[in-house]
Amino acid sequence: MAYAVGVILFAAGICLSIALHEAGHMAAAKSFGMRVRRYFIGFGPTIWSTKKGHTEYGLKAVPAGGFCDIAGMTALDDYTEDEKPYLMVDRPAWQRLVVMLAGIIVNIVLGIAIIFGVAVAHGLPNTAISTLSDVPAVVGKTLCTPATAADASANDGEGECTGAGPAADSGLREGDRITAVDGSATDTFGDLQEKLDAVGSAAAASGTVTGSRTTVPATVERDGADRGIDLQVEVVEREKTDGSTTQTGAVGMQVRIPGSGELTNHYNPVTAVGGTADYSWYVVRGTAKALVDLPSRYWPVVESIFGGERSMDSPVSVVGASRAGGELVKHEQWVQFALLLANLNFFLAAFNLVPLPPMDGGHGAVIVWEKIRDWFRKRRGLAPGGPADYTKLLPVTYVVAAILLVFGATVIIADVVNPVRLF
Repeated sequence: MAYAVGVILFAAGICLSIALHEAGHMAAAKSFGMRVRRYFIGFGPTIWSTKKGHTEYGLKAVPAGGFCDIAGMTALDDYTEDEKPYLMVDRPAWQRLVVMLAGIIVNIVLGIAIIFGVAVAHGLPNTAISTLSDVPAVVGKTLCTPATAADASANDGEGECTGAGPAADSGLREGDRITAVDGSATDTFGDLQEKLDAVGSAAAASGTVTGSRTTVPATVERDGADRGIDLQVEVVEREKTDGSTTQTGAVGMQVRIPGSGELTNHYNPVTAVGGTADYSWYVVRGTAKALVDLPSRYWPVVESIFGGERSMDSPVSVVGASRAGGELVKHEQWVQFALLLANLNFFLAAFNLVPLPPMDGGHGAVIVWEKIRDWFRKRRGLAPGGPADYTKLLPVTYVVAAILLVFGATVIIADVVNPVRLF
């Protein structure tokens, strides 16, 4: 039940984000005296609409987007004589650019507002956690190790186990840095994880049962001196992203987190301003990288449809994002739910900034090109060139739209048959 509620809530959050994006375009257009014909959420058949003034407002059957129909958005658009004084294409370039950027600005503001709310109400994750694979393998805390995947997911994801754990039984203590395991250097925590996976898998292959331990030599740096220890590695069962289980190795330690050393940074309403700015910039960097990497991630998504493993950082559609929202609510991860919605708004903003039609950034790029062209024309003693000839851009628009359609359909299918699993 909680999962279904989470799916519905996140889908509603997506729809609201899109609705506010399009409302940004509409509000900006109307403020400059442009005629907004239609404001709809969704695509396909209309399921409800009403008209107020010159604008028809409504909902369509497929809640996968939305649109704001502004009269004369390009020189190709048909218009009536009644609409002629209110055409967007006849407005100053700066006004048209503001209209095209308004939806993007709304998504950015909404994302920042969500992050600020989380910062004040709960605190924000220490972003160093996202790069734990690159930090030194320094023991922050020793723990017991749940033996099975079911044990690991029990107790609201905290896990269930008893005992001091292999790390503590091996003599490891807080502040120790593990520099080598079984003859291989472990410069980072990621290196340590890879080595433990290999040790655990080899032990399991040799017949060591889940819950049993194997011992390997390791080097530990303590108080500036290296010392050798016999590191106990427990063979455990863990769930993979595709839902299957695998056997791996675990020692039962929590890595020391850089900086404050806390999982969560806490703020008051004043300090939350800086915290929100820092975390927002962290999200922006991650969003930009994800957008640049998007083409290279397409084929792995295709492979996942036919049984390949779906990676945690795989692109997702509104279906996959809503499923992720359902998982987070099921496990009572409301903070992560809110931050995922903030991430979605930053991604919507970045995606729409892409300078290719039919994206908002593509239309904005045309407006900027018109101004640059007219500047050169003026230097040559020529009159402004007028609105851009969109007929020359139609092939690009069709190709980009087709690519987006195929990409979107592929990701939706993958989200149904082999979804990304957070837990």
